Amino acid sequence: MQYENELQEILKSDTWEAVGEHLLTKMISEFMYEDIIFPTVVSEKENIIVYELKPNNKVIYQFEGKKRLMDSYHIFKDTIRRFENGNWEKGDNPIQFILDIQETVGMTSLTTGHLIKEYNNTLLADAHILEKKQSITSDDIVNMDYVELEGEMEGHPWITYNKGRIGFDYQDYLSYAPEQKKKVKLSWVAVHQDVATFQSIPDLNYKNLIKGELGKGKIEQFKGKLTKENLDSSNYFFLPIHDWQWTNVIIQYFSEDIAKRRIVPLGNGDDDYLPQQSIRTFANTTDKAKHHVKLPISILNTLVYRGLPGERTVVAPMITNYIHKIKKEDSFLHDECRVILPGEVASINYNHPYYEKLKGAPYQYLEMLGVIWRESIYSFLDEGEKAITLASLLYVDKDGKPFVSSLIEKSGLNVKEWLDQLFSVMLLPLLHYLYKYGIVFSPHGQNTVLVLKDNKPHRLAIKDFVDDVNVSDEPLPELDSLPKKLIPVLRSEPAEGLCQFIFTGLFVCHLRYLADILDVYYQYDEEAFWSQLRQSIVDYQERFPELEERFRIFDLLRPSFTKLCLNRNRMIDYGYSDDDDRPHASEFGKVHNPLYVVSCEHL
Repeated sequence: MQYENELQEILKSDTWEAVGEHLLTKMISEFMYEDIIFPTVVSEKENIIVYELKPNNKVIYQFEGKKRLMDSYHIFKDTIRRFENGNWEKGDNPIQFILDIQETVGMTSLTTGHLIKEYNNTLLADAHILEKKQSITSDDIVNMDYVELEGEMEGHPWITYNKGRIGFDYQDYLSYAPEQKKKVKLSWVAVHQDVATFQSIPDLNYKNLIKGELGKGKIEQFKGKLTKENLDSSNYFFLPIHDWQWTNVIIQYFSEDIAKRRIVPLGNGDDDYLPQQSIRTFANTTDKAKHHVKLPISILNTLVYRGLPGERTVVAPMITNYIHKIKKEDSFLHDECRVILPGEVASINYNHPYYEKLKGAPYQYLEMLGVIWRESIYSFLDEGEKAITLASLLYVDKDGKPFVSSLIEKSGLNVKEWLDQLFSVMLLPLLHYLYKYGIVFSPHGQNTVLVLKDNKPHRLAIKDFVDDVNVSDEPLPELDSLPKKLIPVLRSEPAEGLCQFIFTGLFVCHLRYLADILDVYYQYDEEAFWSQLRQSIVDYQERFPELEERFRIFDLLRPSFTKLCLNRNRMIDYGYSDDDDRPHASEFGKVHNPLYVVSCEHL
């Protein structure tokens, strides 16, 4: 029987209970944060609260937790118990929990059914990850290379169905999931220039790009295949695609284009690649200086299908040129921060011949074929510098030791000193783009790369411009230079919406978990953590008093923000609809800003 050996090794009873307990703990804490469930307080002693949840008239859950700033909770996983039919049992079944809360929460049966599938996929992946973690420690991965470290990550820290990957079968999971760390070769097709478009930054052209990516020998081989079919290679672009996309999407949806030789399969390239956290971005391991390649893989994971939006693919190099120009002309960004902005320097887009004509077509069908080439992070590193994904700071090994603790120990700094450097390195360039230029990135753990030197935070790199660069709708003179072609493509946001990319994308989605990890492992005071972060913002504002009006407009220190919710979006608001636009985070209530709370407590 296929996979019998793999499943016997991975799917053990104790492993399944462990990953179930971990996921259920996460679900309880995140659903409490998003006001999806409302447990009552049974008792409280020394900041430890006993909670009780009655999702229906048959079932009771009890568990212990601790309140955190930012309206968050640390739930103690080994305290979760479930009561039904007169019996208390250990709480370690997240699927049963979803069924228990379904009616109270207001989830439809359709949504619940699909969500159970995503949770099962997530649990299966977590079982693989847990098995792998038995042989590795946080100290071990300190010396791990950037692309290898990406494969140790465990998925979105906030979204509970974070490895749903609807569209992958089990073999796809084993072959293509980032945590499997299986090298792949990219397939290539020729796409006719009557249909496909190529775009690049001014100092890069198609001929030089492809020569660098494929090499002269492979180019001649591909041209020879076209010649044998009596096709003129000068009429085509060479485009890399993922094998899964070819088998599951391109063949089925672009059959006519293949028949009419608008798309011509060419075979594999020579280089090996590793998938990164996003699944659809690939780092070249044969030659690390070569571009990272972003490809559409039309699976549903977290909130969206992992395609490449056509209009954004087309303007990706223009966005890069705009962002780079600002940095080049700003001495603070260029000379002092030395921020790294791996540019999306070239792209090819291929629209579907019929879906692009369909008014209101589901967005997934407009994102099926294309590529973006991004500069490799390795090409920016100086001697002695080492890149790590920011997400790695949330990694905790099987013994409970955080990866960030291993870095701090090897740096020679104490926790406060290391955090001061982290916040300075991370925030200054982000604040400068926001306050001076009205521009934000989405600096969550996957998009943000921390550059270390001697295991200390040294520089910041931000990537993924095509999806996550946003501009202010305020009439700022600095935005007058925004290219007109970008205006209808880039999201224009009011002040709070723009601040949300830093507040929610970085503070909620990353730093609230880091604060919890440091409290658990070091008993590092949570208020001290957020006070240090606040001080980094205050230090920047004191450095640039001429931007005082911008500090008022883009107020990161305000008492509260609209609470953006990711689990709520799938479970209650959007479900599994298939609309013409990608779903966005749901808005529900307010979240108290810890940067304001800690300032009040010291008045």
